[in-house]
Amino acid sequence: MNSITDVAGIRVGHVQRVGEGWLSGVTVVLPPPGTVGSVDVRGGGPGTHETDALDPTTLVSTVDAVVLTGGSAFGLVSATGAQLWCEEQERGFAVPGTVVPIVPAAAIFDLGRGGDVKARPDADMGYQAAAAAFASGDHAAVERGNVGAGTGAVIARGQYKGGVGTSSIELDDGVVVGAIAIVNALGSPVGLGPGSARLREERPSAQRVAGPPAPPQGLNTTLVVIATNAVLDVAECKRTASSGHAGLARALDPSHTLADGDTVFAVATGAVVLDRSTEQARQASLITLQSAAAEAVRLAILDGVLAAQAVSTAAGDFPAYRPAGE
Repeated sequence: MNSITDVAGIRVGHVQRVGEGWLSGVTVVLPPPGTVGSVDVRGGGPGTHETDALDPTTLVSTVDAVVLTGGSAFGLVSATGAQLWCEEQERGFAVPGTVVPIVPAAAIFDLGRGGDVKARPDADMGYQAAAAAFASGDHAAVERGNVGAGTGAVIARGQYKGGVGTSSIELDDGVVVGAIAIVNALGSPVGLGPGSARLREERPSAQRVAGPPAPPQGLNTTLVVIATNAVLDVAECKRTASSGHAGLARALDPSHTLADGDTVFAVATGAVVLDRSTEQARQASLITLQSAAAEAVRLAILDGVLAAQAVSTAAGDFPAYRPAGE
């Protein structure tokens, strides 16, 4: 299906609200129990929750869910709802009397894009998105465009609508690498033909770019989750997340600015063993996988741009890069 759910066991759920001041939502990526994960944050304005727990030097190596949300830092409360859902399903790090789910989260800036600056995701939306992910089943189609955390996303300094995109790549050894992206970037898409060249031509001059961006369109963030069925440890997941930023930089210009909170998560379900028969084989396997991860991220971001549909709200008009029916 050319989506992150081509990785067996990975499920995606979206919840969003549109109208009456709303233009925001939550996306939850739900991996199978025991999935290893890490993260690499490179944007200058990140909004994150529990990312320190994914450092290779920390106690717990597994991830129970990843929450991508609108609402800027306010929206991070949606992770609490996803965590509650995981606890009810007994997914998490076992402690006396319960489990503590490891649920990292990251947010995009979409405050006020629906007209009401206080219309932002809450814990209940996070719970619903986690439940929707579980209910979707394995290898389910992933909704794209104006859904979930991509509902209020915009690109190119607020000129065009952004959204959710996804992709996957299958390697010769049975390894599958997939990605899902919430494309909400200060930058413009690269590699989409004449339309993307037009977007770059329309951006402000270098002199104007040097000044502070004007909110809300100037505050952004692209979020990505990479998933693979390979066996990786936490350090290797960290390196895979880092490689994903190469794909982000290839797809968006500029990227990783002070006004973007660009964040890439990587999770590994551990179903396929890489060739580690020699040190050279290990390096080749990891380089191949991580190169595929960068390309999957690039494709997911461009897919999110193409899937987005035009929106008009009290805050303004956000035309699509590719209008409906084109």
